[in-house]
Amino acid sequence: MTEKLRKRLLTALKILISAALIYFIFTKIDLAEVVAVIKRSDLFYLFLALVLFIVSKVLNALRLNLYFHVIGAPLTQKSNFKLYLLGMFYNLFLPGGIGGDAYKGYLIQKTFQPGTKRVVSVLLLDRLSGMLLIFIYACALALFLEADAFKGFHWVFALAIPLSMGVFWGLNKKIFPYVLKVFWGSIGYSALLQAAQLIAVLFILTALSIDGNTLAYLFIFLISSIVSVLPLTIGGIGSREVTFLYGAKWLGLVASASIAISMVFFLITALVSLLGIFYHFKKPKLETSGSQ
Repeated sequence: MTEKLRKRLLTALKILISAALIYFIFTKIDLAEVVAVIKRSDLFYLFLALVLFIVSKVLNALRLNLYFHVIGAPLTQKSNFKLYLLGMFYNLFLPGGIGGDAYKGYLIQKTFQPGTKRVVSVLLLDRLSGMLLIFIYACALALFLEADAFKGFHWVFALAIPLSMGVFWGLNKKIFPYVLKVFWGSIGYSALLQAAQLIAVLFILTALSIDGNTLAYLFIFLISSIVSVLPLTIGGIGSREVTFLYGAKWLGLVASASIAISMVFFLITALVSLLGIFYHFKKPKLETSGSQ
């Protein structure tokens, strides 16, 4: 089997899984209820959610550039933002082609020659840094949730926060010591960008007139963010919605409202990612600056 054929089959499988999950979701809930929730959206708060999402992606790009600089790829922030936006577009809209991370890694290696292993390592660490803070925020929220499933386990969530941080620091020190100097900077950016996304979700809740159980909805959003990273679907389509569906049932929330939150967040993600199409046709030139 050729590499090209393998990629096509993998993409077809992801599309099939996404479609199957979406079909499954709408056999479990009333689509009309979801549409009704979205129709009564307050556009002002949706705009604020969009702004906070963009802020989160700017912070994400800044975090990634920390890693690029530490391996000897001193991109200007302007070039980095262009490359990051192009990567978002590739990840969501061109799943059958080269992935966003793969393309960024290819250009960095081609331009600066830091070594393929180091490029792959920092791209991986960038993702792991983000997932670590999602996990930490989820644990922090779980401490305040009164769900029956959490009873007796709050001490586990409290312990998991410093333990996960320590494990990630140890991983960096032992396997990737050359990036240890940007460890806390990366953590700082991750904390800020995940906070920005949580605020964006709060605005979505307000826009959809969803009152009560705010912490529970935010908790499900964080869990869905972790699940959506798994390379099983196209851009997390389907996997995020399934997480919201079962999370709603688990925590006693309104399923149609949960799915509406997920769909609106995806639409915001798609809208911002689509801006990267400009750099698909006009590839960004990687510029460097000794002052950055």
